[in-house]
Amino acid sequence: MPAKKTKILVADDELKLLRLVTRNLELEGYATLAATDGQEALELIETHDPDLLLLDVMMPKLDGFSVTQRVREFSSVPIIIMTARGDDQDKIRGLDLGGDDYLTKPFNVDELLARVRAVLRRSQLSAHTQGPGLNSAATVGELRVDFAQHQAWVRDEDINLTPVEYRLLAYLAQNTGRVLTQDQLLEYVWGPDYLGETHMLQVNINRVRRKIEPDPAHPRYILTKVGIGYVLSAHP
Repeated sequence: MPAKKTKILVADDELKLLRLVTRNLELEGYATLAATDGQEALELIETHDPDLLLLDVMMPKLDGFSVTQRVREFSSVPIIIMTARGDDQDKIRGLDLGGDDYLTKPFNVDELLARVRAVLRRSQLSAHTQGPGLNSAATVGELRVDFAQHQAWVRDEDINLTPVEYRLLAYLAQNTGRVLTQDQLLEYVWGPDYLGETHMLQVNINRVRRKIEPDPAHPRYILTKVGIGYVLSAHP
């Protein structure tokens, strides 16, 4: 029985680019779904449950930001945001709303496929890897991270984490009390190609803080070590 193909939804109102992206993904062996506006994209996501989303920022009916925000209400599916060149605010906003990565237009096919592979690899790693020790977990204050179940709780309430957020929190939890540099975190969570992408790290740290901290503006768990990186406090 043939293996099930990875299903990728591409949403862009620029038809030439939409055809180019879907064609090259199909040549790589992926199954594709195509949408020309945000509303159509959302309906296809709800109906077909794709493994990855590629969402353009500027689309009619619902833009990429709105689709990302709505999807994050019911799914942790990986999302790549497609933005215009040099528009860092769009990148940061897309990541802040729950995007996992971004592609800057115009991009070439090799860059597209590399980003797709990287995001899918991170998603699969989050689903199949665990921390040191079978069925091990880390408990810090009211926070508990279970590396076997790939789940986290605060005050016994389940935290809804995306694959990237889970890997980030789990790596910090595996190293509780130890300061991890920005590059250590970027390489572990995103891979060596992402060294220097500090805004990617900062946005995701803020996202995790909003989910686990009683007061995200004054964090007790994930502490910033200015000019170095971050640490999960052993005594929150």
